[in-house]
Amino acid sequence: MTHTEKIKLTSYSTKGGCGCKIGPGDLSQVIRSLPTRAANPNLLVGIDTSDDAGVYKLSDDLALVQTVDFFTPIVDDPYAFGQVAAANAISDIYAMGGKPLTALNIVAFPIKTLDKQVLADILRGAGDKMQEAGVTLVGGHSIDDNEPKFGLAVTGLIHPDKVRTNAGSQPGDKLILTKPIGVGILTTSIKKDKLSEDEVARVTAVMATLNKTAAETMEPYDIHACTDVTGFGLMGHSLEMAKGSGVGIRIYADKVPVLPRVRELAEEGFVPGGTKNNFAHVQDSVTFAEGLDQIGQWILCDAVTSGGLLISVAGSQAEELLDNLKQAGVEAECIGETVTEHPGRIVVI
Repeated sequence: MTHTEKIKLTSYSTKGGCGCKIGPGDLSQVIRSLPTRAANPNLLVGIDTSDDAGVYKLSDDLALVQTVDFFTPIVDDPYAFGQVAAANAISDIYAMGGKPLTALNIVAFPIKTLDKQVLADILRGAGDKMQEAGVTLVGGHSIDDNEPKFGLAVTGLIHPDKVRTNAGSQPGDKLILTKPIGVGILTTSIKKDKLSEDEVARVTAVMATLNKTAAETMEPYDIHACTDVTGFGLMGHSLEMAKGSGVGIRIYADKVPVLPRVRELAEEGFVPGGTKNNFAHVQDSVTFAEGLDQIGQWILCDAVTSGGLLISVAGSQAEELLDNLKQAGVEAECIGETVTEHPGRIVVI
């Protein structure tokens, strides 16, 4: 932090800070209540699916990918918060197979009560992360608000024939996850001063890591579906893939990478409300292994901020892709597979 007075930025968040979205069930009810709009043939991916970004065709060989994401502070360091928020927003472009191009800052900030240097540090952190991603900042909008919020609206480019949605998974695919989970439980623990400086640095580094390397590494392979694991958790986003693709999914619980101390802290009660809401949303569509207790089930549903990519790759190519991801420094693991049985459902084994 470059400002003189050390603050606890997460204390300004009324939600406790796990970056959770509005629940998928609540959101779908709102969308269904909206009037039907005439179909636009150039809209390749819109609000009718649960994809990470919208895709609009400009020509036969060029389309726009657009997304927006913002949330309240989940770490106390303003610079780190800016980096995490930027990485999180840009990730949606990578998940769709696109190349991020430009961004707009979205700022809500209590300008009369918080040091302006805090905001400067947030914007500097985001700017450095955008530079790392090759994204050009073109502007933004700010409002005075009692609760700080920050994020980006991001635009990218993609070939219309190379769009990767979360709805193309095929039976026999392997599922690769490129970041460990448990972020929501750890960031909730940050607010309660339960993490050491090294532990805060570890989870912050995971969240601030761009999915750029993972996206570039998977590009040559037969990727049938992809999404990034964020607010709805691993189970929520996997279920969207299963339902959208019409396949069943098997998750190997012991293969899912989990950050250190997540179980310990969950057992102490630091499970965010968003994680429990995620569990409630998916439990009718997920069969958990008999030996997996409630804590283990919550961890698999944990609300993630700036998580990894969930990649559905042709089974014959999975081992090579996984090796290349690891050689590139990506914390990737093969965590499951897609099957013809139980379409639209998940079985955790």
